[in-house]
Amino acid sequence: MATQHTHQPNFGRKVDGCPRCAELAAGAEPVRWAPTGRQLEEQDDAQRSQAIREHFAPNGPHSRAACGPVCTFGDW
Repeated sequence: MATQHTHQPNFGRKVDGCPRCAELAAGAEPVRWAPTGRQLEEQDDAQRSQAIREHFAPNGPHSRAACGPVCTFGDW
């Protein structure tokens, strides 16, 4: 893990004398957190779109009638 800041959060402003701020000023990568909010929605949309393309693709489950007499794909 990266060096800890020696001060309270200050919304991206660098503080003189803080070792972590010095690392960041020298070009160190900031800590990356797990995706949240809009990023998760975009990932979910991309996965859903991919699943739809795969299901309805030529020679996919839908065209082979592998989804049953009534296709319920996407009914979730």
